[in-house]
Amino acid sequence: MLGVRDDGASRRVVNASAPVRICDNGGWTDTWFAGHGKVFNVAVRPGVDVRLRVHAIDALPDRVVLNAQNFGDSYAFAPGALPGRHPLLEAAVDEVGLPGDVSVEIDISSDVPAGCATGTSAAVCVALIGALDALTPGRMTRHEVAYAAHGIEVERLGIQSGVQDQLCAAYGGINYIEISPYPNSSVSQLAVPDPVRNELEQRLMLLFLGRPHRSSDVHDRVIAGLERGGRSSPHLDELRRTAERARDAVDAADFVALGQAMIANTAAQARLHPDLVSPDARTAIDIAAEHAALGWKVNGAGGEGGSVTLLCGPDEGGKDALRYALLEADPRFRDIPIRLSRPGLRVWEDPSGMLRA
Repeated sequence: MLGVRDDGASRRVVNASAPVRICDNGGWTDTWFAGHGKVFNVAVRPGVDVRLRVHAIDALPDRVVLNAQNFGDSYAFAPGALPGRHPLLEAAVDEVGLPGDVSVEIDISSDVPAGCATGTSAAVCVALIGALDALTPGRMTRHEVAYAAHGIEVERLGIQSGVQDQLCAAYGGINYIEISPYPNSSVSQLAVPDPVRNELEQRLMLLFLGRPHRSSDVHDRVIAGLERGGRSSPHLDELRRTAERARDAVDAADFVALGQAMIANTAAQARLHPDLVSPDARTAIDIAAEHAALGWKVNGAGGEGGSVTLLCGPDEGGKDALRYALLEADPRFRDIPIRLSRPGLRVWEDPSGMLRA
């Protein structure tokens, strides 16, 4: 990490965290080309952590020192003169801005593998905006933070992005999101009793397929086809219905119905383009079916790499056997332990991390 020019004293230390999302039934419908949509998703941790140390303006090599810990990268830059090494992070700092009399050291880390297709980049942007927002008077609402993060990706950087990832990171919980018209959204958080929540947490498994998810020409072809087909595309309607089915299943504490909704969504993804369900994902799904899993959902848009959410049956031993079979089938596969996250974006000061100036 780059050094501090003074004695290292921090005026303030601000922490922020945000969850990632899994099981995003209805994904693809929260986009500009869909126009309107319905998405069900579940916020989980581990997510993303941001620590922002505030220093005197001349304490650092430049106004901002960014420590992207997962990438082993540390460098300094000034807002307005962005080096482009981590465009999303730099753009978030530039967009929110800094008070005129400070410099900041930003540490960003996550226990979720890069490219896991769980909305990690959106969670990073939400957490970073939340931390930076704490440096100025007033506070953005969760919805405002989500919209700001989405705007940075879509409008400033020109990245294809729906709105669900940012909203899940900001709100947390188990969500049913209605988008009409894009990007305007309303978030309904499902009031799930603790026993049902605990059972759902026990049954869910997040399987990283061992390779980072990357957007590809497959996604471009799918988008082009959906754009030509219009917002009433039967494929998009099919995806929207799976979000409703997942919502209703969780409301009814019906795990079998939830699994069927997940399976229906993955099948609908494959009908958009067969390559959206990769050979690795199909291997994991086949093994899950052999071990009596109730459901499976290819996370995010699908394609090579990324992850799959699996919904296991009630037998804990069955989940353990499934985990063992998956890891035996492919050494690249990785089970990521998860917990459901009630809170979304959290921002707090850390007095214990402050040194006397």
